[in-house]
Amino acid sequence: MGKRSAEVDAWMAAYDNPQKPVVEAVRRVMLDADTRLGETIKWQAPTFVYKGNLASFFPKAKKHATLMFHTGASLAAAGDFPSLEGEGATSRAMKFADVDDVDAKAGELRAIVKAWCDARDG
Repeated sequence: MGKRSAEVDAWMAAYDNPQKPVVEAVRRVMLDADTRLGETIKWQAPTFVYKGNLASFFPKAKKHATLMFHTGASLAAAGDFPSLEGEGATSRAMKFADVDDVDAKAGELRAIVKAWCDARDG
């Protein structure tokens, strides 16, 4: 399991949003994906890190949970990640409608985390 942060635990405890269970499920998958991954609060939202920023939540979304991968374009080029949305040279987003959607995308999300950590070590 990745490194949980007391700072993110406190943020989650105060987070008042209908998507909170979805955000918590995504957080669990992310941190379970790789022991190298950590988390912090940046840009007023939980952010996953390993040798730099990997992804941050958009905390104000109310219809789905969105995880923005800061340099997701490079991840999209490195593997088969069909749930990464967006165009352009830099970021990509992954959206989750509900906890069942998180469960359905968990394998892909774990693969993204591993690819990111491996690329940072390479």
